[in-house]
Amino acid sequence: MSPVELYDTTLRDGTQREGIALSVHDKLRVARAIDELGVGYLEGGWPGANPKDTEFFAAARQGDLALERATLTAFGMTRRPRGEAAADPQLAALLEAGTEVVCLVGKSHVRHVTEAIGTSLEENLAMIADSVALLRGEGRRVLFDAEHFFDGHELDPAYAVAVLEAAADAGAETVVLCDTNGGMLPHWVHATTTKVVDHLADRDVRVGVHMHDDTGCAVANSLTGLQAGATHVQGTLNGVGERCGNADLGTVAADLALKLGLDVLDEQALARLTPTAHAVAEIMNLNPDAHAPYVGHAAFAHKAGLHASAMAKDPMLYQHVDPERVGNGTRLLVSELAGRANVRLKGAELGVDLDQDPGAAERVLERVKRLEQDGYTFEAADASLELLLREEGGETSERFVVESLRVIVDRGDEDGTRAEATVRVWVDGDRQIGTGEGNGPVDALDQAFRAAVNGALPALDRISLVDYKVRILDDGAGTGATTRVLITSTDGEGDWETIGVSPNIIEASWKAMADAYRYGLRRAARRQDD
Repeated sequence: MSPVELYDTTLRDGTQREGIALSVHDKLRVARAIDELGVGYLEGGWPGANPKDTEFFAAARQGDLALERATLTAFGMTRRPRGEAAADPQLAALLEAGTEVVCLVGKSHVRHVTEAIGTSLEENLAMIADSVALLRGEGRRVLFDAEHFFDGHELDPAYAVAVLEAAADAGAETVVLCDTNGGMLPHWVHATTTKVVDHLADRDVRVGVHMHDDTGCAVANSLTGLQAGATHVQGTLNGVGERCGNADLGTVAADLALKLGLDVLDEQALARLTPTAHAVAEIMNLNPDAHAPYVGHAAFAHKAGLHASAMAKDPMLYQHVDPERVGNGTRLLVSELAGRANVRLKGAELGVDLDQDPGAAERVLERVKRLEQDGYTFEAADASLELLLREEGGETSERFVVESLRVIVDRGDEDGTRAEATVRVWVDGDRQIGTGEGNGPVDALDQAFRAAVNGALPALDRISLVDYKVRILDDGAGTGATTRVLITSTDGEGDWETIGVSPNIIEASWKAMADAYRYGLRRAARRQDD
């Protein structure tokens, strides 16, 4: 395989995903993050198509976006039918964007030419040639995206290829075969790409691929297109995009680098892959996909006891690559499927030595199995698991013990619903009572507990709840169903997750909150000791 160019279209094609709406500031942040990966091209959007993209390129021209590794690229369409390229407002907007590289999209499917844009096949070829020639004459490098190419090639292969020839002959340096509807399978992509590469072999032009994931094959289709001779691949970080998304460029890049030995990303860039993917997801207000290849939180998570036992001898026995190479890490899960090796390794990971007590690992395992039968799951609640491990390991440094809780929810006529809570708690041997009000029972309990400890535990001032999730475990039980509550807390320096389960949602919430307090106090004590 020839050296491969990586082309990122997260800021254009990726933003077409339902629910994504980026400000100009967001787009600039995403662009800077992706630039650190070292992709060849970073497509910033479609200037002239909407005000935000136009403003983004204006900000880039004014120095607000200084890319160090990627080449900023503007995207747009060929001239309008029966018009002149020099007078076309879309092409003018592309020139005004001021980028060195422009990616033009044009039709390569005969029905899209005659029905979607309502022109002749000959006029479509002229639109492509004229547009590329104008941009080349203005000193721009041009890439050409052949929209609906694979479907178009299946319907009329001669015309689909003629579209590529028109772009290449007018000066496009790369022609990109697009699976716009995302309906291709790998063997179809390989056969078509091979024919195109062979046909264009005498022309000085790269062939690229652009895949969508409607068959679940976008990454596989991208790789097989490259194996068939393409040397340019387009995609989005985290695979975001319209409908089912685009090819995940991070997965494609990692596969090329780690499986096929291609120098598409250097080792430092590969090590940034996971944090960059997560950072971009957060900017887009998306939860990072825990099960995404290479970068997912669960990508190198191990639950089965047999796996953990083997990994204690050699971590690579159950991992296809070293997770640190992509900025990720191994996670050992303790669950009802775990064995003693999981427990010991997880204890070592969390800094809890269970080897001092020969029966500790067995006790932890049995307790976890009983709790999971009740509805607990510790895979997403490492803080609660650490507290359990420490307790079974003999650590009993509890700072508080709750005696009782009471919550009253009162619906007023003017102020809406308010909650009031009372907490009786022993703190370092002293019995304290606190009351608090909140906009709900969880908030009221938090206020009441803090009032009860009343400065005796000053580290609590730094601890706050940042996320709260509730799941019904037995949905057939109606309002009497068992609930699982997962809470994410922070002290400003790190986050942690805790869990509580009960048929009473307030009790489940309190169990998770109490674990959050206990874990946060332990963190504070460790910092003080350090």
